Amino acid sequence: MNQNIQIGLSIGNSRYHWAWFLDAKLQSSWDTEYLTIDRYSALFPLDLQSIVKANLTDVNSIPIYLVSVVPHQTTLWQELPQVNLITLADIPLINLYPTLGIDRALAAFGAGEIYGYPVLVIDGGTALTITGINQNRCLIGGAILPGLRLQLRSLAMGTAALPAVELPRQLPPRWSDNTPGSIASGVLHTVSSGISAFIQDWQQLYPQSRIVFTGGDGAVLINYLQANLSSSVKLDYDLLFHGLSAILI
Repeated sequence: MNQNIQIGLSIGNSRYHWAWFLDAKLQSSWDTEYLTIDRYSALFPLDLQSIVKANLTDVNSIPIYLVSVVPHQTTLWQELPQVNLITLADIPLINLYPTLGIDRALAAFGAGEIYGYPVLVIDGGTALTITGINQNRCLIGGAILPGLRLQLRSLAMGTAALPAVELPRQLPPRWSDNTPGSIASGVLHTVSSGISAFIQDWQQLYPQSRIVFTGGDGAVLINYLQANLSSSVKLDYDLLFHGLSAILI
């Protein structure tokens, strides 16, 4: 019996994030660089290609559910008739304000559906976001700041003498005797301390809440913060697609 195939596409500030679903259940996810819209099916993983072939499915008939924070990319992909745009109105959370990023809202919804409410989501992407949802599925609020890599790059781009610094896997020494080390220390210790303060405040409000990290630098953030984290912390790169799956179901 044929199964319904769906594609999820989340367009971030630096990459495409893809997933595929069978009857709305998440199967796998993968990332690509930006590409032309007529080439997307060539990058399907082998397991998806096999399902498409076995179902004798026309690739162009597979619905794509689009989540985008990049307006010109949104316009580009909406040229395809099989694309369905996901908006805040599709997400069953309370108190979502109109300018809330759709990716942020969907990831928070996915975290709550998988790990339970209340939940705090920390997304280490190009922008680093913190989002809290209470036990009634109501957005309490959060914060947005430049992501780790963006902060490190900004000093090299905005000054004449400071070098570009790569993101270290472990938290660097606080007191550095060289310029690259001082940049890494300044950015990473400040961000780590700030996130720890948000977590501590949230746990005072919601002691039973799960804390879930996601995004490209989610694992790095956990490494930096591990001394201040409890066993309630999770790492899940597919929060957004868990949220999409719940909507499709």
